[in-house]
Order: sequence, then C-alpha cells, then structure tokens
Amino acid sequence: MHDFIERITAYVHWVLFLFLEALSGFLLFQYNHYQGSIWFTQANTVAGIVHEWEAEVLSYLRMPAENAALVRRNIILQHNLDVLRHELAQTNSDTLTLGTLPPAPDRREELSALNSQLISARIVDNSVRKRDNMLVIDVGSEDGVQPEMGVVSGTGVVGIISGVTPHHALVMSILNSHSSISCRLRGTEYFGYLKWKGGNPLRAYMDDVPRHAHIKKGDVIETSGFSNVFPAGIFLGKVAEIKNSSDGLAYELEILLSTDLANLRHVNVINNPNKAELDSLMAQ
Repeated sequence: MHDFIERITAYVHWVLFLFLEALSGFLLFQYNHYQGSIWFTQANTVAGIVHEWEAEVLSYLRMPAENAALVRRNIILQHNLDVLRHELAQTNSDTLTLGTLPPAPDRREELSALNSQLISARIVDNSVRKRDNMLVIDVGSEDGVQPEMGVVSGTGVVGIISGVTPHHALVMSILNSHSSISCRLRGTEYFGYLKWKGGNPLRAYMDDVPRHAHIKKGDVIETSGFSNVFPAGIFLGKVAEIKNSSDGLAYELEILLSTDLANLRHVNVINNPNKAELDSLMAQ
C-alpha cells in the first residue's frame, strides 16, 4: 500500500498539469467565441474524417453479403428475361396466326420458385489451369445440396455438383473435359452442347449447330433448359468464331465465356425440386 501511494505522489504533478490544461482549454473555448468557433470547426472536421473511415470499414465488411445478394439477383434477372422473351414470342406467334390475343403460357410460377431454390455458397478452392478443373464450395448435404445440381454465378453457369459432404460440395467446373452443358442460340431453337477443350479458361465450344442456322459473331449463347440441371436462359457467353465441324456437316462455334472462373467467389446452387421425378421419367 505504501508503494502504491508513493507512485501516485510521484506522478501527481502530471495529473494536476493535465487537469489544469483541460480546464484552461474548456474556459478558453467556452467563453471566447472566436476560439470556440475554430475548435468547433476543427472538431467537426476530425469527426467527419473518423466517420468516413468508419463507413469505409463497415462497407468493406459488408461486401461479401452484398456480393452474394447481387449474384442471386442477377441469376433471377437472367431467368426473368428468358420468361419475358418466351411469353413475347408466344404472344406474337398467337397474334399472327389467330388474330386474337389468347392468354400466354404462364411461366411466372417457375420464376418465383427459382428464387427459393437458390442456395448461396462461397468458393473455398478452385482451379482453372488443369485439364479437368474442379471447385469446392462451402455448402453440403446439410444445406440441401445433392449431386448433379447446377451451380451458377451472377454472370452465368459455373458447373455441376459431382460430390457432397455434410458441409462442402465438389463442383465439376465448365472448364473440365467431361463437362457438357446443353445450350442454345438466344432467340432461336438451335441447340448444341458447350464443351471445353483446355487452354484458355475464357474459351469453350458449342458443337452440332446446323449449317442452315443464321449465326453471327456476338450472338448470345444460353442454357437450353433441355436438362434437369439448369433452367433455360442462363447466360453462357457470346459467339467469338464460327467454324466448320470436323465432318463438315455442322458448325462448331467458339464461345467467349461470360464467367471468368479465375475471378469468382460467390455462387448459387440450383435446387430443382422436380429433378428426381424428371430423372425417373427420362430413365424409362
């Protein structure tokens, strides 16, 4: 106790000095308008800088959640556009043939259901330079993920689930020699399969396109909806080159992929509740 009192008395002059400094500053700024206004201005400037730093830090911390929400929104918008294009084409067709406007087939139920079928995930491991590239995401069977579910990002298709554990899933990337995605030319019913031949991670190929199809560079390639994995209208890329197939009977299109898998973090897994039923019908 004696040592404690000695330490306090040794520094009491510093405590008194700081107290008097604070008191003099208070009296100076409280009763002198000019000095008070300067103090108020400088204090507000410092507070503004501190608040700006705080906002930037909080914004940075919120980025993962905001990015995941944007990815989900983009997927819904892509599907929404496909629904609208389908209904517009159907309406125009019915109007030209019948001269009346019958109710268009309603695919909005499919659209509203898609939102509840998306399972948000984050990529925890990835490769793009191998022949058979795979990804690992941080959701698994306990989150409702099963093999053969489609994985998409806000910019397009990512791959297909090939294996699951309780908390993680292995995804066969579209940059995989075994990947084959059913796709079509947007605005037409010409379809084929998107495959990757290795090399450039931004280039893939669509084969079996009929030679009578009218194709030009820049045409959009999207999922066809002819599988139980991806709904129709999910963006895949654009036509970069038009080539003849090896047998000369069809076109082979070189596709500039819309998704850069080397720069990807947030994805969504598509859970199609009717997949098991559709798979059983196709197996018959």
